[in-house]
Amino acid sequence: MRKLFFCTLPLVLSGSLVVAQPAPSTALAAAPPVALPAPARSGGMALNDALAHRRSVRSFQPVRLTLQEVSQLLWAAQGVTDDKGHRTAPSAHAQYFLHLYLAQPEGFYEYLPTAHALRKLSDKDLRAALSSQPTVQAAPAVFLIAGEYDRATKLADRETALRLVNLEAGHTAQNLLLEATALDLGAVPVGGIDANQTARAASLPATITPIYLVPVGHPK
Repeated sequence: MRKLFFCTLPLVLSGSLVVAQPAPSTALAAAPPVALPAPARSGGMALNDALAHRRSVRSFQPVRLTLQEVSQLLWAAQGVTDDKGHRTAPSAHAQYFLHLYLAQPEGFYEYLPTAHALRKLSDKDLRAALSSQPTVQAAPAVFLIAGEYDRATKLADRETALRLVNLEAGHTAQNLLLEATALDLGAVPVGGIDANQTARAASLPATITPIYLVPVGHPK
């Protein structure tokens, strides 16, 4: 089984890696989104301090993240910042090709940027199923960044589309990593993932391809 890295254009865009997955259960699909606390938009650690202190952290304490911490991390990664729908991370032509998910012990969620809320997709703890890497399996929270490569091809040729989506994923991951640092949390970007395995575990639609996992927690 080949792993998905950022340079694998034929694998990502061929449609051969990710197959159609089942939708969430009827009960979960009908459940209202979980509203998140309002994120802080000012104050906190200075940006220069966050840049200076950001490090990849791979060992975490068995301490759950608070809902406020989860809210802040999600907003930093993909939150809406004005009434036009612009987000914290830039996107080509403001098309926003990414989807952001959260895996925790109590379930698997999709972040809804416009509502700043979480939609529960599964009651299962999917962390171990998303990746075989111990860091992912042990983290209290795992963020999954996935993208719509096929939709990006409507904006540009395939090679450019791949680059645009991957650049957007990089912007989002860096926002998430810096916010984790500002919250005195640890995080690490995990790009060497098996996209097929991750997509199956998360039951992602065939049009959405996993790109990045970012485990987050309190550093051990």
